[in-house]
Amino acid sequence: MKDGPALAAARKAGVEPAGRRPRRMLSGRNIMIYGTLFVAAVYYLLPLYVMIVTSIKGMPEIRLGNIFSPPMEITLEPWAKAWASACTGLNCDGLSRGFWNSVRITVPSTLISILIASINGYALANWKFKGADVFFTILIVGAFIPYQVMLYPIVIVLREMGIYGTLTGLVIVHTIFGMPILTLLFRNYFASLPSELFKAARIDGAGFWQIYFRIMLPMSLPIFVVAMILQVTGIWNDFLFGVVFTRPEYYPMTVQLNNIVNSVQGVKEYNVNMAATLLTGAVPLIVYFVSGRLFVRGIAAGAVKG
Repeated sequence: MKDGPALAAARKAGVEPAGRRPRRMLSGRNIMIYGTLFVAAVYYLLPLYVMIVTSIKGMPEIRLGNIFSPPMEITLEPWAKAWASACTGLNCDGLSRGFWNSVRITVPSTLISILIASINGYALANWKFKGADVFFTILIVGAFIPYQVMLYPIVIVLREMGIYGTLTGLVIVHTIFGMPILTLLFRNYFASLPSELFKAARIDGAGFWQIYFRIMLPMSLPIFVVAMILQVTGIWNDFLFGVVFTRPEYYPMTVQLNNIVNSVQGVKEYNVNMAATLLTGAVPLIVYFVSGRLFVRGIAAGAVKG
């Protein structure tokens, strides 16, 4: 490899360059890294491409069989049908009802679980009360209990409370199951903050709620974004709880999607199915892309201390 003018002048003056020699752009290591990333990107983006182009084709064009070709004529009719008139069993109102059900489930579940988990994490990280370690251990164990094990006992409890098959019951279930992992995240994040802030506030006479609202909350935007993305994604994409704990009129969007795709009535409309799938997955994707940078910051900060 030929030396550049600056390096040649330094050698002529008797000065040897310090540090490592710059790596070549086309080194074997770089080729392997970028090649692997390219293959992974194609692996995940190719199905998305097929879904998008299929959703804007008409059925006569789809029947030609070339799933990778772009549409000869773009139509948004499959999207309109998926939203407003696709049949899910006896009902032909598309995904619109399921969308609003999912909103009514996701918003209160996310807000309540994040609020309670942040208070739990703050108390466990800064206020050493009696039994804190036992309480934290129970929460961690609860995070690893399979959901399927708890289905029947929860059905019995909700039935005895008179809220089985309602949106309220499903909100309570999502709130409870989101609590352990969120508490762990908040505890680790608050433990990573400088303890001097907490001690100084205590010396100044601040109490539990004053420290929480005036000191901890303003510094905790990244971990709140992490918790929001985790809860919104998990609750919005949930199928199991939605189909077990609600009635047909309260089915969330994922259950409605399953009913549309697996409908045995009439002709299989692949363009409508693809449009319905993209509509169902749009909300978590939008939430993540809007706040993805804060998500990475919050995850990194929440993993500092255990």
